[in-house]
Amino acid sequence: MSFEGSTLIDWPAFAQARAELGAGFVRILGYFQEDGIKSVAAIEAAMRSGNAAALVIPAHTLKGESRQFGAEPLAMAAETIETIARQCVETRDTPDAALPHVVGLRKLFDDTMALLQREANPLVERRPAGAFGRRPLSGFGQG
Repeated sequence: MSFEGSTLIDWPAFAQARAELGAGFVRILGYFQEDGIKSVAAIEAAMRSGNAAALVIPAHTLKGESRQFGAEPLAMAAETIETIARQCVETRDTPDAALPHVVGLRKLFDDTMALLQREANPLVERRPAGAFGRRPLSGFGQG
């Protein structure tokens, strides 16, 4: 998966969240992953049972938490599912229109999490722009 140039994450929003959350960032990102896994599973289960009301809360939760980390495409997919579900609750209809959005949700979530975790991992080597082909300095033994 390509990291650079990905459109799954709004990187300035991600950087802002990282700065605001400080030392708690990685822990809170972990909570987002746990909550997201539960939300996606709940959305899929609600869709299988045709239960529009059961789609609303997990989609709403996923939408808000995704936006916190700059995962805008994931937030937009969750918002679409939530909007369809709310309309179906009001009209007492089945959420069939949400199916195409639900089908792609798990892959979108997994791809998004892979990018977020890669960027949040303190062990990932980050080279400054223009450093291609240069050997990174280790700092060890240098005076």
